[in-house]
Amino acid sequence: MRKILVTGANGQLGWELGQLAGSYPQYEFIFTDRTVIDLSKPDTLAAIINEMAPDAIINTAAYTAVDKAESEKELAQAVNVKSVEQMAAIAHQRKIPFITFSTDYVFTGNATTPYTTETALAPLNFYGSTKADGERLAIAANPNTIIIRTSWVFSTHGNNFVKSMIRFMKERDVLNIVSDQKGRPTYAKDLADATMKMIVALDNGKEIKGIYHYANKGETTWYEYCKKIQSIVGLTCQVNAILTVDFPTPAKRPGYSVLDTDKIEKELSITIPHWETSLLECINKLS
Repeated sequence: MRKILVTGANGQLGWELGQLAGSYPQYEFIFTDRTVIDLSKPDTLAAIINEMAPDAIINTAAYTAVDKAESEKELAQAVNVKSVEQMAAIAHQRKIPFITFSTDYVFTGNATTPYTTETALAPLNFYGSTKADGERLAIAANPNTIIIRTSWVFSTHGNNFVKSMIRFMKERDVLNIVSDQKGRPTYAKDLADATMKMIVALDNGKEIKGIYHYANKGETTWYEYCKKIQSIVGLTCQVNAILTVDFPTPAKRPGYSVLDTDKIEKELSITIPHWETSLLECINKLS
C-alpha cells in the first residue's frame, strides 16, 4: 500500500488526517475536497478515483447537517448513500481497502446500555437513515468495507460543539443547554490516529472488515460537556440545563447514543483517551 486517497479534507476528520500525514512517510496521501471529488455527484466518482489509482480510500466526507437533511433529502442521499455505495464498489473492483464513517444516529436513542456493533439499526431522523442505508449498501457492494461509527465529534478545526460553546459563552450572558441527551464526545485527532493505526494493520496483512465504533472514553450530557468546557476556558456565562422538549429541532435527536468501543480497542490493541483529557488538549491547542 502506497497511495491513500482521503476525501473531505476540509472536514474535522479529514483535516486531522492531514495533520497526521507527516508521521507516515511510507504513504503518499491525496487529500481532496468537494472541488475535486463531489459526493453530491455519485456518477462522477469512478472516473476520478480510477485516474488517481489509490491503494486505499478513506472517506471522511459526508452530509452532516442533521436538521437540514429533513428538507434536503435528495442531497443527503446522494452524499451519504449513493456516493458511499459507489466508493465501496470502486474499492472492491480495485481490490483496495475502503474505510468510511458513520454515526450514533443510526440507532433509536432509547437504549440504556452502550450500543455494540451488533445492535439493530433503527434511525429516528432522515440523516440517520441515510447513514444506515449508506452502511448497508456499502457492505453489499463490497464485503470488505470498513465502517467506523462515531459520535459528538470535536476538533480545533471546523464547526463543532466545543468551538461554538466557547464563542457563545463569550458573547452571551445566559446559555440553555440540553441535559437529557447522553453520549460520548470524540476528538477527531484521536479518531484520525485510530484510523491510521487501522491502515497500518491492514498494510501488515491483518484482516479487518465490517463495523467498528470509536468514541472517547467516558459518557456525558451536552449540559455537563458545556460546563466542562466552561471550567477549562474559565468563562462566567450562566449555563442552564434544559430538556430536549424545551429545544425543538426539525430532526429528532437520540436521548442515548453511547457507543461501545470494545471491538476496535481489542482488534487494534489501542487505549482510547477519556473525553475530558482530549477536550483539555483540544482547548489548549485552540488557545
